[in-house]
Amino acid sequence: MFQLNYGDRRPVYEQIKEKIKELVINGVLKENEKIPSVRELATILAINPNTIQKAYHELEQEGFIYSLRAKGSFVAPKESAIRKNGTEELMSELKIVVSKLKFLNADYEELKAILDKEFKKED
Repeated sequence: MFQLNYGDRRPVYEQIKEKIKELVINGVLKENEKIPSVRELATILAINPNTIQKAYHELEQEGFIYSLRAKGSFVAPKESAIRKNGTEELMSELKIVVSKLKFLNADYEELKAILDKEFKKED
């Protein structure tokens, strides 16, 4: 599924959470697709199941996954993540990134091309 970077300063559960979000956003994991159980992923990554549980709990809080008792965890419909997260926080993050790029004299046309390319990707 993915590998962890043990040299990364972020906690392992955050890395797992971000990797799963990335897989969902990029369409690798589809809506209502079952994801590995906590125990399965803990075994695959050779880490404590509590770490996986924490990542899954936060992903569920953010609307990226949902759990069904005795069935497992699944990728939530896109609307669930939108409803729980909105866009305000992400827009604030984008403004910070754009400010940093501007400070570093990044090329405006290159940034615009990246945004155009991402918005034109098929859902």
